[in-house]
Amino acid sequence: MPDAVVIGAGPNGLVAANVLADAGWSVQVLEEQPEPGGAVRHDRGVDPDFVNDLFSSFFPLAAASPVMSALRLEEYGLRWSHAPHVLAHPLTDGRCAVLDRRIDATTASLDTFAPGDGAGWRRLYDLWQTLHPDVVNALFTPFPPVRASARLLRTVRAAGGLRTLRSLLLPVRRLGEEEFRGEGGRLLLAGNALHADLAPESAGSGGFGWLLCMLGQMYGFPVPVGGSGALTAALVRRLRLRGGQLRCGAPVRSVIVREGRAVGVRTADGDTVAARRAVLADVAVPALYQELVGPEHLPAQLQEDLRRFQWDFATFKVDWALDGPVPWQAEGAARAGTVHLADGLDELTRFAAQIALRQVPDRPFALFGQMTTSDASRSPAGTESAWAYTHVPHDVRGDAGDEGITGDWGPADQERMADRVERQVERFAPGFRSRIRARRILAPPTFETLDANLRHGAINGGTTALHQQLVFRPVPGTGRPETPVRGLYLASSGAHPGGAVHGAPGANAARAALRTHRVPGFAAAQRLLTRRDRTGRVR
Repeated sequence: MPDAVVIGAGPNGLVAANVLADAGWSVQVLEEQPEPGGAVRHDRGVDPDFVNDLFSSFFPLAAASPVMSALRLEEYGLRWSHAPHVLAHPLTDGRCAVLDRRIDATTASLDTFAPGDGAGWRRLYDLWQTLHPDVVNALFTPFPPVRASARLLRTVRAAGGLRTLRSLLLPVRRLGEEEFRGEGGRLLLAGNALHADLAPESAGSGGFGWLLCMLGQMYGFPVPVGGSGALTAALVRRLRLRGGQLRCGAPVRSVIVREGRAVGVRTADGDTVAARRAVLADVAVPALYQELVGPEHLPAQLQEDLRRFQWDFATFKVDWALDGPVPWQAEGAARAGTVHLADGLDELTRFAAQIALRQVPDRPFALFGQMTTSDASRSPAGTESAWAYTHVPHDVRGDAGDEGITGDWGPADQERMADRVERQVERFAPGFRSRIRARRILAPPTFETLDANLRHGAINGGTTALHQQLVFRPVPGTGRPETPVRGLYLASSGAHPGGAVHGAPGANAARAALRTHRVPGFAAAQRLLTRRDRTGRVR
């Protein structure tokens, strides 16, 4: 019997398992899919000569995360690679805002939009350099991060106090207007805010856009050499060397609760896997509380709060194998790993408004990834492994493009939407479509089929909006990995601090379990609760 069972071999589940194994616990990880990784996987499914990431590709938060650094994954085979530029936001008139790890290159790009905007960027980066150690500690420690928050408040006070806090709570449109005269800096901030589900007019979107921009400025947007699954492979290799076990193709259908405590899980084929000390769930919040744990074990208020749980936007993605580099009009875009495609801030607002109206956007804001530009091993020389994703409503009520996309995401919907995404790319790279050797479409239902945590194509475990963060994540009054069931811990991106690949929810859950079992006599009491009968079943 393992000390802990971890449900799900996504990055958070694997980080949790590694932290427990480091503490000397025996751990078994159960994964529904035939391979580990969750949303951190790659394959050669578009063309045998091309590596394409299925989901996540760029990992600035992994580079910044003290959780990931502590695992020293480079010792287990992980290598990072960077594109020449971190990010570019071209416009159809040929101008292009560029984010580069060399701050002089970033500021020079912004000065072409308006002289002096480079100095504005330096002011934002100076603020980041002052705040970033305490921001990172507050983000990646369990909620409430009392010590880290106290230090952060002292630092914020020294860096401008309420005025600084006001700036970070602004909508990103307003923050950009206050900090820059030209459009370049505004586009970098707003495009990064829309990596989540934060419209340019959303409160707090300024702080989120600033955070991602500053992470890119300091750490870049690195990619694992060979494909995103190389990050997963390093986590799995590390776990196994510490005695951890991983079973794939083993979907968990229920958490076994005895006398108010989680004592194991039951898989789809009826097997029971007992846990001596804890069960950690790298599982979407509604799935954990509405499917795996019976309602009789949960407070009525939690069930009521889950009715108000909000997912982030649904996602539509296209992967390509390209016979040549993307023919960007703007030179800066050719050397960027990530390219944002929207012709100005107003187009970003229009895109977000159409989603709010439950319409499929007619000019979808696209995040475009140039993977061979970022890592030459991804495809043959002279070609490009590329992808683009955009957001769509969960509940489609109309098509702003007037092409009859219904939101059922059958073959007709998928082809029409993929064509629309390609036309958006063509606006900034005329001739792009002539270079397509092959493409693959991942519609919202496909995301969920490949990873059940990506419900309806939501990739962040729940909205990034302020009303579902901190003490409100995943529901009001929570914010910590502990659940109403003793010995059961939430280890997914539904917990604080939320989505992206940084490992904090998994590490926080593991540390919470370890803290619980430092109480004298607790382990003996747990063993009494998990004694087996003669058949070997958990009583």
